[in-house]
Amino acid sequence: MSTFRQQLRNNAVALISLLVALGSLGYNTWRNERTEHNRNIRTATFELLTKLAELERVVFLAQYDRDVNGGNPRTGWTYVLVIRDLSTVVPGAVPARAAELQKAWGEGWEGLGKDDEASVNRIDDAIARLREAALATIRSLR
Repeated sequence: MSTFRQQLRNNAVALISLLVALGSLGYNTWRNERTEHNRNIRTATFELLTKLAELERVVFLAQYDRDVNGGNPRTGWTYVLVIRDLSTVVPGAVPARAAELQKAWGEGWEGLGKDDEASVNRIDDAIARLREAALATIRSLR
């Protein structure tokens, strides 16, 4: 037993160095994974916010400018679908809010460009709620 204790005492610096190296490697790996996770969420959220702005542009062109080309609801559908797909990468309330937006768009896109403001208000409210959820997700990243 004394030889084991003697070897432990003789190699204490090497053993401590090994423990520090393994701990540092573990932490560095965890930190890199966390950073990559946050980067993916951040990128998806910024892209989602961009698509939201483009969708809102389509809504405004259709409703207020009566622009048939720029405010084409079929173009809006492509934005809604991309937003829904991007939302699956983002945690928190974003996927639920994207589903609400898709529902609001599905129920209201035919009312765009008409004198009824109810459709545009529902869609605009869904866009605003999704935007707030996305911004809250970005703020929560560490």
